[in-house]
Amino acid sequence: MAEQVLSVDDPQAFLGGLVDAARGRLTHQVAATSLTVVRQKSLADRLIGRDGSISAITLTTRGSVMELTCSPTGTYSAETRRVVRGIVIARRSQQLREWLEAFALRIAALAGEAVDAPDAGTAALQKLGISVSGPTVEVGDDTVMADLRTLPFKLRGSLPPAAATSTARIVELLLDTLPRVSGDLEANAFAERTATVYLPDTLRAYLALPGEWARSHVYPDGGTPDSALVAQLTVLERAVERMHEAAVQGDAEALLLNGRFLNDRFPDASR
Repeated sequence: MAEQVLSVDDPQAFLGGLVDAARGRLTHQVAATSLTVVRQKSLADRLIGRDGSISAITLTTRGSVMELTCSPTGTYSAETRRVVRGIVIARRSQQLREWLEAFALRIAALAGEAVDAPDAGTAALQKLGISVSGPTVEVGDDTVMADLRTLPFKLRGSLPPAAATSTARIVELLLDTLPRVSGDLEANAFAERTATVYLPDTLRAYLALPGEWARSHVYPDGGTPDSALVAQLTVLERAVERMHEAAVQGDAEALLLNGRFLNDRFPDASR
């Protein structure tokens, strides 16, 4: 079992640790033929002989290519391709946690371990040092602004793309709204409750679902856990947009009132 838990919040440390853990579980020959690491070297890297930053990890097995890429801004993209005679016949984008579990199982299989047990995915992840617990979604009453700023990073790779985008927009709106309504008791209470209760509760309800069930379950109405989460976040986003518009409008009216006061107080200055 790996000695340390890898954190996706530090992309380069995570990717480097993932590669080291995977290589440590495979023979040198298997690792050399199946695991590929792509690095981007800056001029400074070349001058001082550094390896450079990891931009992609690829695991190639019979009929399949798994690829995890990371952008310079730390955004992960995961994909699995089916390959026949060197030709890609199908490709599927995946959420990070889904890809990591499949990657861990492939590594376990290459290492000669049984992977058909019910908890094989969890065990395989743990042996690579990957935490199987979901991200902590907490926005405290006394740390609202700080917790909101870090929330999108904590959730990176844990939400469907549309949900991640909506969550980021909600967070951005709340960060701009909260300072604007600090003097309005009722508006401030609603904004803070949205930040500390409504948004975290919505996200926690989704993240509590078993990964495979969340990916494959279909509700009687044809919806999925992913689509249900996106729908709930869309409703919340619209409510926050209205809250933000009202707060901005209040600031605009305050600015006009202040302008009138200044004109009355210093009439000569406006000439």
